[in-house]
Amino acid sequence: MRIGLVCPYSLTVPGGVQAQVLGLARALRAAGHPTRVMAPCDGPPPDAWVTPLGNSMPTAANGSFAPVAPDLPAQLRVIRAANDEDFDVINLHEPLGPGVCITTCVVKPAPLVGTFHAAGVSGAYTALGPLVRWLAGRLDLRCAVSADAEELASTHLRGTYERVFNGIEIPAFAEAEPTPTDGAPTILFLGRHEERKGLEVLLTAMTDLPRDVRLWVAGDGPDTDALMRRTSGDPRVEWLGRISDAEKASRMRAASVYCAPSLRGESFGVVLLEAMAAGTPIVASDLTGYRRVARPGTDALLTPPGDADALGRALASVLLDPDRGRQLVASGRERAEQFSMDRLAQRYLELYARVAG
Repeated sequence: MRIGLVCPYSLTVPGGVQAQVLGLARALRAAGHPTRVMAPCDGPPPDAWVTPLGNSMPTAANGSFAPVAPDLPAQLRVIRAANDEDFDVINLHEPLGPGVCITTCVVKPAPLVGTFHAAGVSGAYTALGPLVRWLAGRLDLRCAVSADAEELASTHLRGTYERVFNGIEIPAFAEAEPTPTDGAPTILFLGRHEERKGLEVLLTAMTDLPRDVRLWVAGDGPDTDALMRRTSGDPRVEWLGRISDAEKASRMRAASVYCAPSLRGESFGVVLLEAMAAGTPIVASDLTGYRRVARPGTDALLTPPGDADALGRALASVLLDPDRGRQLVASGRERAEQFSMDRLAQRYLELYARVAG
């Protein structure tokens, strides 16, 4: 089966949807199905089977900025690429994302599967109701990665949805070489530096942790400068900036605990699964999206969102009790296997076969 995957977001900008698209393509190709990804790329494409559609243009979307390509040249490139490849099926990830996914919906060069990732609210869905419902009607089959994503899509677009999940490439984390350390207990945070990700809560929790505990902070965002000024006198906090996928896996393997203190807006905890695959204990906020992958007290310790005291106590319990950490790791590794990218690829192949005949 010849499969096309379309991503509206630049593949050279880190993001959850981009990682899912690339990982799924690798798994499908490994299973023997010729697969090509079509997406914007700000620079060289990440692999030979990626068709770059041009540079992205940061576009405001629901309080953040999405690296999409709404310009005419990108639309012409995706139309040409989709027609030239003669795909049996095309899978659009965030099918109503501005730019190339909408264009593919309109021209429909092959049977279309749409995967909805977003959860929460969508100003575009509300403002453009009839138009987005018409576009969604162009899809032959709709998928949603979580209950929250399905609720958002079905509320505004109606229709029925097949439940899939977000997958992880387990060997990339389980077999990564750990970052060299001096043996100090280390907490790892990964994410955009904005209020909803809860980094400020974690920094507050650090004040009650032992002085030998180190914090690695990866990523950046609108709050970076203010948070760096706040911690300028604390040598325990190390600001890493944006890191590559390879470094992320290495840091996870080396960390004593992975912390995800988000306050809201997490529909599916992929990063928790990555930490499980890396063999790292997890302390995270007790959010519905995180509970979908991490069983409280079994795969991770979950604390009330925004409660710095509870977060600090949970972190201390993992750092000071090696047996507790080992229990979380053993359970987490088994849990991660259930969400492997290979399993996800097989699920998609079943759905692709349904629409491709």
